[in-house]
Amino acid sequence: MALMITEECISCDVCVPECPNEAISQGDDIYVVDPARCTECVGHFDEAQCIQSCPVDCIVHDPAHVESRDELHAKYERTRA
Repeated sequence: MALMITEECISCDVCVPECPNEAISQGDDIYVVDPARCTECVGHFDEAQCIQSCPVDCIVHDPAHVESRDELHAKYERTRA
């Protein structure tokens, strides 16, 4: 499952450098996660680094992009190529 950033985002920029897949970028009002690039850090870390670093806990699982751990790992493999 890819992650998403909720409206509680304060645009502090802390999550951006933490993403090993460069899936987080500035949106119109808040930061956004590109679900095509987000692997929840599978293949890089045991836990999603953006969630760990977010000071307002506004990064959550995106119910519109449900993926298994195996699917996330396959996405990780594709992004490395």
